[in-house]
Amino acid sequence: MATDINRTTSIALPGEVSSEILQKTQESSAVMSLAQPIKLPGLGVTIPVITGDPEAAWVAETAKKPVKRGTLDTKIMQPYTLAVIVPFSNQFRRDVPALYKQLVSRLPLALAQKFDATVFGGVTAPGSNFDTLKSCTAQEIGTDAYAGLVAADADIADHNGILNGWVLSPKGKALLLNAVDANKRPLFINSVAEGAVPMILGSRTLQSKGAYLSGTPNVVGFAGDWTQAMYGTVEGVQIAISDQATLTDGSTTINLFEQNMFAVRAEIEVGFRCDTTVFNKLTGAAKTGS
Repeated sequence: MATDINRTTSIALPGEVSSEILQKTQESSAVMSLAQPIKLPGLGVTIPVITGDPEAAWVAETAKKPVKRGTLDTKIMQPYTLAVIVPFSNQFRRDVPALYKQLVSRLPLALAQKFDATVFGGVTAPGSNFDTLKSCTAQEIGTDAYAGLVAADADIADHNGILNGWVLSPKGKALLLNAVDANKRPLFINSVAEGAVPMILGSRTLQSKGAYLSGTPNVVGFAGDWTQAMYGTVEGVQIAISDQATLTDGSTTINLFEQNMFAVRAEIEVGFRCDTTVFNKLTGAAKTGS
């Protein structure tokens, strides 16, 4: 959605709206929930990436102690701007609590979904210093789900990682719910009443629509060592409100003043970097789900 916001309206929102939107964005994003947060300066920052661990050794009482340095690489994390604009009718101008409720429910989800979709490769990265998982190693889980999940764990271990988190798309969840043993018992839930896959192979499992990539084959989820993934934000979420703007949403133009509306723009400067070798994508086709 393009916009021309050059004047602002006098709607007074609670001061904590920005921090609450950021908090709920982090809670709504599977990537932000699993990756390591860091402080990101406006000009970017160079971060270390561990490519090899130091090794201890047994020594005699008077012998020299070994010096074993871990190996490091570096990457630049650069902030990129992610923004969303949501128009509202003027009835919300008269009901600030209702507006506040709408903002903290709708804006974080929009920001989180786009961030996750970008990290997982469904949306083009905003720049060369933003990593995605689109080209990481693939494991097929449509035929033999358990074997595919174990293969992902093994591949990540082969690259000096420890698998500690899974992200499933709704289709990935449906695929695992359909997985049964020789006696037709579900492999990944204890009872039908659960209806979820809270853990896989002992590691935490989250859901994100952004973890689904349509293709041949379809990508339905991701697994990885999330200690090797970092994201950073600059100054939290910035909020701007206007009732004098013209918005363009595809072929539709909205004149806020003419249509008795106003719009709220939320934007966040955010970056993401990771070691893609310790991540796997899960492929397959589910019978149900979206």
